Amino acid sequence: MQYMLLIYQNEAAMQQARERDINEMMGAYGAYTKAMIDAGVFVKGDRLDRSANGTTVRAEGGKTKVLNGPYAETKEQLGGYYIIEAKDLDAALSWAARCPGTQYGVMEVRPILAM
Repeated sequence: MQYMLLIYQNEAAMQQARERDINEMMGAYGAYTKAMIDAGVFVKGDRLDRSANGTTVRAEGGKTKVLNGPYAETKEQLGGYYIIEAKDLDAALSWAARCPGTQYGVMEVRPILAM
């Protein structure tokens, strides 16, 4: 079964981080991704641009509204994701717990439902 590991972090804190700390974190993500690839669970994963560069689309009353920037003001923003193939939720949670994102924010794990 496929699971999406959603990585939430505080963007403001990340923007204020030292370059050395960013490089260390990126190295940790590289090692984490390699471990997933080596284990055969990695399907896809990407970093996302800042939420301020996102666009929200909503349809209300038959009219489309397009808004720039994040939809909601929250402490943590979606910063990236992984899609993995895991035998069950426990295995997916184990991979989520190993993600460097748990040191800087929170991970959400969701099963992907076939369409």
